[in-house]
Amino acid sequence: MRKFLKHFINGEWVESTGSKTVDVINPATEEVIGQISDGTKEDLDKAVAAARAAFPSFSQTTKEERIDLLNRIADEYENRKNDIVEVITEELGAPISISENTHYVLGLSHFRQAAKELENFEFTERRGNTVIRKEPIGVSGLITPWNFPTNQPSTKLASAFAAGSTVVLKPSELTLFAAIILAEIFQAVGLPKGVFNLVNGTGEVVGNGISSHPDIDFVSFTGSGPVGQKITENAAKNIKKVALELGGKSPLIILDDVDMKKAAKIAVTNVVLNSGQVCSAATRTLVPKSKINEFNEAVKEVLPNFPFGDPQNATNFFGPLVSEKQYNRVQGYIKKGIEEGATLLIGGTGKPEGLEKGYYVKPTVFTNVKNDMVIAQEEIFGPVMSILTYDDLDEAIEIANDTVYGLAGYVVGEDKEKVRKVATSIRAGLINVNGAPFDFAACFGGYKQSGIGREWGVFGIEEYLEIKSVVGMPS
Repeated sequence: MRKFLKHFINGEWVESTGSKTVDVINPATEEVIGQISDGTKEDLDKAVAAARAAFPSFSQTTKEERIDLLNRIADEYENRKNDIVEVITEELGAPISISENTHYVLGLSHFRQAAKELENFEFTERRGNTVIRKEPIGVSGLITPWNFPTNQPSTKLASAFAAGSTVVLKPSELTLFAAIILAEIFQAVGLPKGVFNLVNGTGEVVGNGISSHPDIDFVSFTGSGPVGQKITENAAKNIKKVALELGGKSPLIILDDVDMKKAAKIAVTNVVLNSGQVCSAATRTLVPKSKINEFNEAVKEVLPNFPFGDPQNATNFFGPLVSEKQYNRVQGYIKKGIEEGATLLIGGTGKPEGLEKGYYVKPTVFTNVKNDMVIAQEEIFGPVMSILTYDDLDEAIEIANDTVYGLAGYVVGEDKEKVRKVATSIRAGLINVNGAPFDFAACFGGYKQSGIGREWGVFGIEEYLEIKSVVGMPS
């Protein structure tokens, strides 16, 4: 069993000032695989003080020094590949192939991309008689979720380090061992003391403490809308900057000129990746009414090609949900879809046959879904697809935008003009065309209740900077 009852503060592993612990559960076995310290206010205060003390010197490091730091972090991250893959498979329940090819790669890529972006990043710019300076924002409090244990911490940390900001990180208590490996990586490469601080624990104590702490200048949070609202309220007391990456109910519009089997493969891949625990998942699939029968049959043919089960089996594409709480949440939404009158095309309630142990759910597809149904409006966060129909493209776009969210949108089709119309009409921060691969130079973030601010690449770095005008600066 992994037992880790320390926090990483001011460059050292230190004992918690409290005695409470939190159990970490393997979602595939439902067994306790580790314990962590439940951090206290005193632990957080020590971490913030360390970050505050380290800021004056770290904020003055050169761009070249920070590029070198980011590349050294990425190199050491590569050295810890096997450890990272093993930990994510255990604590998240992601199949080992997904832990390696998705989770590990995402974390690594953000450090590499931030170093690359810095090469041409200008921190000063002269505009006439004025010099515009972009300066590190200060101490940044980072609160990250459980569904991507390396991606979310890494994109925030890479951007913060690139900008010259010091940080305090609180990872999710469900998947924190990956964050502990990150701390070990930073220690191994000689990150200056106090630049990175890790405090484990619950959102109630450590998360609320970060968002309301008077000595934290900026809070970056990824998670649910209600928690994002609470963080904003806390931060408002000190008038601190907040960046939020929240939920989504993203539409995937399928045009009538595309092969339905190709479209079904893209749609299914999107919904079941990471067991559906993806904020930007395309959980509302919009299909031309004339093509609905063809698409439904294609989904039934394609879905069995995505095997699920034991995360230690590399041939599986997805595994269990992260926790019993999440399992019960998704079961509730599946029941609600049936009650609302949607047609159950595949899946349903209960655990899959042969997988009675572990938080497994049946991959579920509803058809004949109306956009005012709960399953079409609320974020489910599991492998559940809702299929809706439309008569023309204007109606499809109207349905796509009929949501409080605006994190992502997707379009699959051949007609370039129609694709362009969809891409420019959906009110969302990220639009994907025909299943295009990740672009780490792109920005990620949402419209409406999907959040505030952007992450990834140069856009992420900008979040950790303040802008200063110096009028009359001598040449």
